[in-house]
Amino acid sequence: MDKKPFHILLVEDNPVDVDLTRRAFKTRKLINTVSVARDGEEALEQIHAWESGETPPGLILLDLNLPKVDGIDVLRQLKSHPRFRVIPVVVLTTSEDHADLKRCYELGANSYIVKPVDFKKFLDVVAQIDLYWLLTNTPPQAD
Repeated sequence: MDKKPFHILLVEDNPVDVDLTRRAFKTRKLINTVSVARDGEEALEQIHAWESGETPPGLILLDLNLPKVDGIDVLRQLKSHPRFRVIPVVVLTTSEDHADLKRCYELGANSYIVKPVDFKKFLDVVAQIDLYWLLTNTPPQAD
């Protein structure tokens, strides 16, 4: 089965990290479209847009340290939604706190990745996201 490109939602407030992520995807020549929610409130507003008929993303990359609404609460609300809880969520954060990691998995995160500071290592992380989540994994479709 050929993989079709799908939309990725990046939930990230740091403009430098947004730029690094976009550059890393471009370097990897990803054909998936990427949109950005710059805080937790913006991310949660996406749920209303999906309920109104916009196509939900095939993957969400979620930072935890967000203004307005933190990433843990975004994850909690997303994974409690009857239609959109099936969207894979990869937590992509600087937090190495074991309590954060444990809580994210308890709430239904599909993966937890600590962002490397070095761009080359970050490219390696994006390559792994590309290889598994975008090429190998077959995500369920939200109803």
